[in-house]
Amino acid sequence: MLLEEIALTSRAVADASARRAKIDLLAGCLRAAGPDTVATVVAYLSGELPQRQIGVGWASLRDLPPPAATASLTVAEVDAGFGRIGALSGRGSVAARREAVGALLARATAAEQDFLVRLLSGELRQGALHGVMADAVAAAAKVPAAEVRRAVMLRGALGPVATAALDGGVAALRGFGLEVGRPVKPMLAASAPSIDAALERVSPAAVEWKLDGVRAQIHIAGDRVRVFTRTLDDITDRLPEVVAALRALPARSAVLDGELIALRPDGRPRPFQETAARTATRAGGTAELSVFLFDALHLDGTDLLDRPGAERWAALAAIAPEPLLIPRTVTGSPAAAADFFAEAVRLGHEGVVVKSLDTPYTAGRRGAGWIKVKPRHTLDLVVLAVERGNGRRRGYLSNLHLGARDPATGGFVMLGKTFKGLTDELLAWQTERFRELAVHDDSYTVHLRPEQVVEIAFDGVQRSPRYPGGLALRFARVLRYRDDKTAAEADTIDTVRALATFDD
Repeated sequence: MLLEEIALTSRAVADASARRAKIDLLAGCLRAAGPDTVATVVAYLSGELPQRQIGVGWASLRDLPPPAATASLTVAEVDAGFGRIGALSGRGSVAARREAVGALLARATAAEQDFLVRLLSGELRQGALHGVMADAVAAAAKVPAAEVRRAVMLRGALGPVATAALDGGVAALRGFGLEVGRPVKPMLAASAPSIDAALERVSPAAVEWKLDGVRAQIHIAGDRVRVFTRTLDDITDRLPEVVAALRALPARSAVLDGELIALRPDGRPRPFQETAARTATRAGGTAELSVFLFDALHLDGTDLLDRPGAERWAALAAIAPEPLLIPRTVTGSPAAAADFFAEAVRLGHEGVVVKSLDTPYTAGRRGAGWIKVKPRHTLDLVVLAVERGNGRRRGYLSNLHLGARDPATGGFVMLGKTFKGLTDELLAWQTERFRELAVHDDSYTVHLRPEQVVEIAFDGVQRSPRYPGGLALRFARVLRYRDDKTAAEADTIDTVRALATFDD
């Protein structure tokens, strides 16, 4: 398959406004790709590389060679080229990588160059989000979309599922199962402004502490324990005390969901940075981590994903001692739930998660059965640009431009700026980080690839004619950076609109 077909499809998808039109365009391209190359095509049209990172920055893409007159590059050639570029290392690798990128771009037409530059720089905004792409795979293979979504949930990646769907249809999709040792994307929680609002949606419910820790998915197979983050990275080797605690569980095989957190001797949480340091690198911090389990996806040969929440908890509680279980209460009383919430906050935790007793585990999705409640408004937003600091902050990149994800367009809607909450340590860190993400610099504002997620606290949402979405956050301030989240997991503009209340 020629790369030109992908480039032209990408442009057509970006120009299409209707979701159905986007799906039809993508499905046609996937069908033309066939089982041999569809996984790569899915990745490219999703704005991703199968190799994830190949070490190509914006500097390598600024000076483009003259484009080729006719299309000759195939998808397989481009994928192989990216693989070779990513494998370059050692002295002289930067120059060699730049030369290899230039040689590849020299074989590309103008349309292909435009596509490749946007792909490599993280600027491929065309509205082909994960849900749209999953529906396109279903349309291309002529299988039910629900079958594709379930297979993706179990496999953890859309590319292999697309290959199976085009090659073997529904039968091949049903061959995917939960496999101990291979992580799946975690179930996520929606938000509510209060306990009362959460219980209006789900009641009676389990109300559990919401910890300010690191999400962990635990896989147990005999004596072997593996710990994965919410981004599916294996961090087992960094956490001997966690592995030891989990190895003692009386289970032959299990997939469990939980949270890791560093606690003080009195049980209150240490700063999130101490927990994050222990999980970030093998040479991370020294704080010992505690594990709190709150769900079971598989236990001793039985998959529990489709079981009600109450059954999954019963299975978990049967093998996990109380110190390893997340504190929780089951109630339909707003007053009792509010007391439990207040106690969690008093002890220094983020809030609570209100969970339906009936809902299945919807991996990789923000299920309606889980609702988080915090004592303050917070959003996970994407940093779109940053301004150069003045005065005490001269020499730093300081004022953040904040954006919410727009599912309708695949882009981001700016909600305002803030430099509040930035410590000297955060200023130094983000200055280095944003230099890596820079795509354009006008000497005052540095525009970034939309990749870095930041957790923002704010007092409310107000109307603002200054910004395209017509909304702005009041008194926004930085709580922390969320390296455990991708831009695709940031909060949406629809969530922001739902939080807006105006006295008209």
